[in-house]
Amino acid sequence: MGKLQEFDIFFTNNKVVYGPGESVSGVVRIRTSSALQYKAIKVNCQGSCGVSSKMNDTTWNLEEQYFNSTLSVADKGVLSPGEHSFPFQFLIPAAVPTSFEGPFGKVVYRVQASIDTPRFSKDYKALKVFYMLNLLNLNEVPNIEQTSSAVTTKKFSYLLVKTGTLMLKASSDLRGYVPGQVIKLSTEIHNKSGKDTGCVLASLLQKVMYKSKRPMFDLRAIAEVQGAGVKAGKHAEWKEQIIVPPLPQSALAGCSLIDIEYFIQVSLKSPEAAVILPIYIGNIPVNLSPSRSTLSSPDRCGAAGPSSVTPSAPPVEEELGGNLCAGGVTGSEEIPTKSHSQQDPCGLPAAMSPSAFSHAPAVALPPSLGWPDTSAPLFCLSTGATIPFFTEGSAAPVPTSCSLILPPEYSSSDYPHEPPPTYEESCSTMGAGFDSEQ
Repeated sequence: MGKLQEFDIFFTNNKVVYGPGESVSGVVRIRTSSALQYKAIKVNCQGSCGVSSKMNDTTWNLEEQYFNSTLSVADKGVLSPGEHSFPFQFLIPAAVPTSFEGPFGKVVYRVQASIDTPRFSKDYKALKVFYMLNLLNLNEVPNIEQTSSAVTTKKFSYLLVKTGTLMLKASSDLRGYVPGQVIKLSTEIHNKSGKDTGCVLASLLQKVMYKSKRPMFDLRAIAEVQGAGVKAGKHAEWKEQIIVPPLPQSALAGCSLIDIEYFIQVSLKSPEAAVILPIYIGNIPVNLSPSRSTLSSPDRCGAAGPSSVTPSAPPVEEELGGNLCAGGVTGSEEIPTKSHSQQDPCGLPAAMSPSAFSHAPAVALPPSLGWPDTSAPLFCLSTGATIPFFTEGSAAPVPTSCSLILPPEYSSSDYPHEPPPTYEESCSTMGAGFDSEQ
């Protein structure tokens, strides 16, 4: 760097994650080998969001700014040889969105220092990124502690001349979760036909909309659980759990260019049927009331109780619904789980099923297994390959040792009718499709 041996920005206590209304403070440290003349030394703090219609494009089609402040820490002079420190402090506004990075846009916060030198001399710049976490308290979302339920029926033909009817119903124990919790999922399948169904698939989907001139949608399967099919003429139940990994919060409040939504999709390939359960991902977990256990739940025949949401498809006619529950389907069985595509971020065996843990509502995995404490908010920056965590306080910020690898993007999926490929399928070099009849 010539005369300049060091030019860097250091945050107070190495803090890199901040909340709205807090102050970002630190020092700009400069070390020179000889006298350096300057016109001004300035520090700028800025927060903004940019989106584009091209993947990983740094030229934004649209951009919005949340704050932009500049502080002059020194005016016209000469830096003598040696080390110099210039303190700074900026107040973050009370309404700013959480940091986020995606393929078509990002919400980013940074501090930049600059040394303006006399004419014909080289100017110097230093930049340091920090992260914003605007907590989403799930308890402020209406009806968040109620169950989410949806049901659909499917009439289909097989063997050219025969027809059958299938009812698919799914429900989750809550409508909102935080990272580290598990989603308790219950599925019922009434197979009123002479043909076995294909495998059942439950997927945790993330849908991000980038509101550029040409809106872009990024759909990802965060985790998937696959169960066996249902035999002809059988009524079967499937109880499973999906671990919620570190994920960006729903909605991204305060940002008008990026919107984040989460869904649970339960689907069959054969016959083709699917239901969608919208859910929220937040930072502060649902505080379940004592009356939670007395809330009515949907009955086994698909009649939604007071706590259910509007089905994603019209319910079957009354006559058909009665037949399904009054003996039109013989026998009942439990659907076994075949595979999980969710990679464990903390070293648990990949074959371990979340169903091995308690089905009690809103119970997170035991701390002894290495999962983070849900009482402390988890910060997730991106939906990319590695989820970065950062320490706060006196420790230097470092990525977590528990990295979570997510599946590739599925922007081309026909959402929500066609579930994305499984994780194993997307990673397979063979490119073989998933056979739902196996």
